[in-house]
Amino acid sequence: MDALNKIYPVTRTDEEWRRLLTAEQYNVMRRHGTERPGSCALLHEKRPGRFCCAGCDQPLFESTLKFESGTGWPSFNDPVEGSVETEIDRKFGMVRIEVHCANCGSHLGHVFNDGPPPSGLRYCINGVALNFEPR
Repeated sequence: MDALNKIYPVTRTDEEWRRLLTAEQYNVMRRHGTERPGSCALLHEKRPGRFCCAGCDQPLFESTLKFESGTGWPSFNDPVEGSVETEIDRKFGMVRIEVHCANCGSHLGHVFNDGPPPSGLRYCINGVALNFEPR
């Protein structure tokens, strides 16, 4: 079952999502859009804390696993266990692995196999899909 048809613990109507999210967040998180590279302040966030889903507040990534990938989007080695799900994304003539929130199904970004050790993964996440909670 794909993310669009799955029933998640946090479920909202389209109208509720539109009220909760900014227009840019809605485009990215509910319509699988992408923010402009380098446009989000969270790209440069370096304080200790965690990054949570802007749609449901689920903790997604710890700041200790954030790194500078040079891509223009916040990048992480690994998510908080059980916080995200993935599925194959074949849009735009490419095959990528989409990452979405396991709690509300919101699109977050993609994961690639070109990250640093130890996992070798790079979770490339749209900053507008995240809220930062400093420690």
